[in-house]
Amino acid sequence: MPALALRSGCDRMARMFQIISFFIHLDRHLSQIVASAGMWSYGILLAIIFCETGLIVTPFLPGDSLLFAAGSIAALGALNLPTLLIVLLVAAIAGDAFNYWIAREMGLKLLEGPLSGYVNQKHLEKTTRFYEKYGAKAIVLARFVPIMRTIAPFTAGIARMDYRRFALYNVVGAVLWVSIFTLGGYVFGNIPVVKKNFSLVILGIIIVSLLPALVEWWRARKASAKVVETP
Repeated sequence: MPALALRSGCDRMARMFQIISFFIHLDRHLSQIVASAGMWSYGILLAIIFCETGLIVTPFLPGDSLLFAAGSIAALGALNLPTLLIVLLVAAIAGDAFNYWIAREMGLKLLEGPLSGYVNQKHLEKTTRFYEKYGAKAIVLARFVPIMRTIAPFTAGIARMDYRRFALYNVVGAVLWVSIFTLGGYVFGNIPVVKKNFSLVILGIIIVSLLPALVEWWRARKASAKVVETP
């Protein structure tokens, strides 16, 4: 039994390092995908962004870093920028909408049933508090926070937020998110110093994207510490 547990732990660690490596070396992986897939690259990008925003069980897929890398590749002419922006916008908007409707129609049943072992309850609770604090604006703000980006529309669906209101914030958030990171990659991704340190830039994007969540965690920790210290 200990040997099996150790092997299982090693397998999980190996998968985690593979995911981290994919993020850090995203420029290489995406360049290879575009070179080999050609026009199908748009479909692959659409599928990744749709799943990252639309399926509550895949928040680990690349988001911000993928948009930046795609923009830098478009600047080299391997991808058409207007087409790329349209594809990514469709994926981001459709993903959130799908996530919302799945949650609205059967969210609680899924959480208590087949998704019970796949969805981190702490992430769900944290996103729910984030949603309660910022209201509909959380749909826009969560676009820039990994994990919350995936869970926020699910939370909105469970809360049965008015769909017209959700759709407005969904579109606004998608336009801001896709435009900032994709155009950022298009403009800055191939500057020599950025290109030479692309892995560090991608890592920086991931860290910056996580900052809002880290700030929220730090505030919650300080608040809980104060409660404990209060006599």
